[in-house]
Amino acid sequence: MRIYGVVGWKNAGKTGLMERLVSEITGRGITVSTVKHAHHSFDVDHPGKDSYRHRAAGASEVILASRSRVALMQELRGADEPDLATLLARLKPVDLVLVEGYKRDGHPKVEAHRAETRNPLIAPGDPTVRAVASDVPLDLDRPVFDLNDTRAIADFILAEVGL
Repeated sequence: MRIYGVVGWKNAGKTGLMERLVSEITGRGITVSTVKHAHHSFDVDHPGKDSYRHRAAGASEVILASRSRVALMQELRGADEPDLATLLARLKPVDLVLVEGYKRDGHPKVEAHRAETRNPLIAPGDPTVRAVASDVPLDLDRPVFDLNDTRAIADFILAEVGL
């Protein structure tokens, strides 16, 4: 599978860019899956629901299935967080996997950057960041795209991965 990442600091526009890229790229007939890293605890389930109650009772895994979707929830219960390679191995084959976060992993990435956050750029110290999508012009040694120019960013990513 071809993998490309979107990285950046908090409030840099990563999720919005991911959403626009998925829409743009799938609109071209290319299949896409996504992986998103969260730095905090999260829950996709709701207290009181049967699946939540199963997990709260101690189940290691709960599969919630319907005609529309399937969700597999796994409780780590003290085990190590799975690395990106392990997560990617669980995905069904698609043309492209877009990864939000995992900035320290070795896959190629585009950095989302908003000047108002006043965060430093990741790109200058990281050769895996192949381009920057920014809301202000930048003078860098790699391509810089307007953060809202989804088509150009998608073109760049697809060219990078050979699609």
